[in-house]
Amino acid sequence: MIALIPGLGGALVVAGLIGVNMGLRKSPDRPPAPTRMRLPLAARLGATSPRTRALLIAGVGAGLLTALLTGWFVAALLVPAVVVGLPILLSAPPAGSKIERVEALEEWTRSLSGVLTVGVGLEQALIATLRSTPDAIRPEVTHLVARLRARWGTEDALRAFADEIDDATGDLVAANLILGARRRGAGLASVLEALAESVAADVRARREIEADRAKPRATARYVTLITVGVLLVLGLTGQYIQPYSSPVGQVILVVLLSMYVATLVWMRAMATGKPLPRFIGAAATRQQEVSRT
Repeated sequence: MIALIPGLGGALVVAGLIGVNMGLRKSPDRPPAPTRMRLPLAARLGATSPRTRALLIAGVGAGLLTALLTGWFVAALLVPAVVVGLPILLSAPPAGSKIERVEALEEWTRSLSGVLTVGVGLEQALIATLRSTPDAIRPEVTHLVARLRARWGTEDALRAFADEIDDATGDLVAANLILGARRRGAGLASVLEALAESVAADVRARREIEADRAKPRATARYVTLITVGVLLVLGLTGQYIQPYSSPVGQVILVVLLSMYVATLVWMRAMATGKPLPRFIGAAATRQQEVSRT
C-alpha cells in the first residue's frame, strides 16, 4: 500500500504538467456572436398577435384584481403568465402548416411536370401553373411568376422562390428547376414527376412523425389541465394553500411553478423537430459561413 503512494504522486504530477501544457496553448479566436437588435417593450408588444395582446391585458387586470382582493401580490405575475403562457405551451407547434406547404409543393411540382409534357418552355410552364397552384404556396408562386414577367433571370427567380419556401424540400425542387433552366433538356418533365413521388413520400413520413410527436403533447396537455383544475379547487378552499400565503411561501410557490413550466418547455422542445439544413439561398450561405468559422 505504501509503495503505491509514490506511483500515485508521479501520476498526479504528470497529469498536472499535461493540464498546464493544454492551458498554455492558444485557442483559436471565436467568431463574434451576432448582435441582436433589442426592441423596446412597446415595439415587442406591437409585434405580437391581437389575441396575445388581449390575453395579456386580461391577465394583467385579473392578476392585479386578485392581488388586491386576496393580498397575494405574487398573483400580479402568476395570473398573466398563466393566461398568456399556457396556451402557447400547450398548443401544437407549426409543423402541420409546414407539412401542408410541402404537400402543396408536391402537387405543384406534379402539375408543372404535366404542363412541360405539352412541349412549352420552362418559363411559360411556370407561369401557366399559377392558376392551379394550391393556396398554401400561392403567394410564393405568384412572386416567382411576377419576377419572371419582370425579366428576372430564371435561376435568380428560382433562388428567390426557394428562399421564400424556406424548406429543404423546396430547395430540392428549385435545384432541379435550376438545372433544367441551365440545360434546357427534354427530360425535365420525367425528372419532376419522379421528384413529386419523392416529395409525396416525404410528406407521408412527416405526417407519421408528427402523429407520434402529438402523443406526448396531448399527455402533457391533459396533465396540465387537470393540475390547474385541482389547484383552482384547492385554492378556493383556502386551507391547502394557507402555508403559501406568507412572503416566503409565495416565493416557494413561484419556484415550484417555474419548475413545472420548465418541464413543459422541455417536453415541448423534445417534441419539436429540427428542420433539415438548406443548400440554396441566403440561409444556406449563412450556414456554410458558420460551419467554416
